[in-house]
Amino acid sequence: MNIVHNDTDIQNELKRIENRINSENNEKVNTIVKTILEDVKEEGDEALKRYTLKFDGFNPDPLNISRKEIKKAWDTTSKPLKEALKNAKHRIEKFHEREIPKSFSIKGIHGEDVQRKWLPVKRAGLYVPGGRASYPSTVLMNAIPAKVAGVKEIIMVSPPNAEGEINKTVLAAAHICGIENIFKVGGAQAIAALAFGTKEISKVDVISGPGNIFVTTAKKLIFGSTGIDSLAGPSEILIIADDSADSSHLASDLLAQAEHDPFASAILLTTSDSVAQDVRKNISKELENHPRKEICMKSINDWGLIGVCDNLERCIKFSNQFAPEHLEIMTMNPKQLVDKIENAGAIFLGKWTPEAVGDYIAGPNHTLPTSGNARFSGALGVETFMKNSSIIEFNQQSLEKNSEDIINLATSEGLYSHAESVRVRFPD
Repeated sequence: MNIVHNDTDIQNELKRIENRINSENNEKVNTIVKTILEDVKEEGDEALKRYTLKFDGFNPDPLNISRKEIKKAWDTTSKPLKEALKNAKHRIEKFHEREIPKSFSIKGIHGEDVQRKWLPVKRAGLYVPGGRASYPSTVLMNAIPAKVAGVKEIIMVSPPNAEGEINKTVLAAAHICGIENIFKVGGAQAIAALAFGTKEISKVDVISGPGNIFVTTAKKLIFGSTGIDSLAGPSEILIIADDSADSSHLASDLLAQAEHDPFASAILLTTSDSVAQDVRKNISKELENHPRKEICMKSINDWGLIGVCDNLERCIKFSNQFAPEHLEIMTMNPKQLVDKIENAGAIFLGKWTPEAVGDYIAGPNHTLPTSGNARFSGALGVETFMKNSSIIEFNQQSLEKNSEDIINLATSEGLYSHAESVRVRFPD
């Protein structure tokens, strides 16, 4: 893991890391995904089974997981893990219940009424990754805001292992969230099924949940046919630390991000050269017997960075430019820096708030913008699964009082019939 001192070099490294997703062969990926989408759209479940056999080494017949199997997964989960899942569910629900948008109505001076009305989508699709790891937390973080929004039906898809099984804890999480429709299919083919519908899998209105480059590309290509939550890239953390930070804490928190994926990024910006040196030593030490050593090494060697800055203001400037998915502030007085942070998906304050707290039980959603998208977007929430309608009701007086303005604006745009639609109502 390189230690960089020069401001220009730090900026260049941060820009390289931000654009790391472009290091993959996107043109080739697009071609593959387009073919998969078309095949599923035309052939439905047969294409799903064929691609699952090809990519996952298993023929998913049947495609669905029975409700009995889902319930069994919960029943056979250990008591401590059940309690952890229930505690996380409770905290996530309580947070998202505060997000529910309010419908409102405004009464005009001439009796007109304008409203905004919020409603949930009818059906949501939830993608839960498999592959390198299993993520029951993804189930909770996506299903709970959908349920809080009022979505009546959630369809979950997840890639099975070579034995055709989905992780038991993932199924247990689905059970306590009330998800009954679960299918053993992943990748771009699963996104296609949710977007277009097949005989067994119903078409959904919104798709949420993270995935690899093929899943993300599929979500990008089907957007417009179906809503999506976001286009999430590889995970990332940026830590701002001064000389008060514990180097072993910093090293562990950086590796907690690196172990996700070879394209995950772990960045430390610190004002202390001694902290930078100690963190690098601690990372090497922790990796000696790390069960995900290969993934971590690839991540920190390719996309890791330790930058030593002259002061905390420089750290904050670089962080705002990078707009990290996760930002930890490990300084003497972290609260003093919060108001200076402009761009970050989630901010974690102090030594007792490692990013893992947010991944599992804090309450706010862990589905966050990556690749600099925190400059213009935020976490997944209840509104992801809702839509709003405007309701407008004018009466004769209110239309007459506003008619001249409408006609003038329509005429300025050269739209004759727009203006005429008002004139015709007042022939005199």
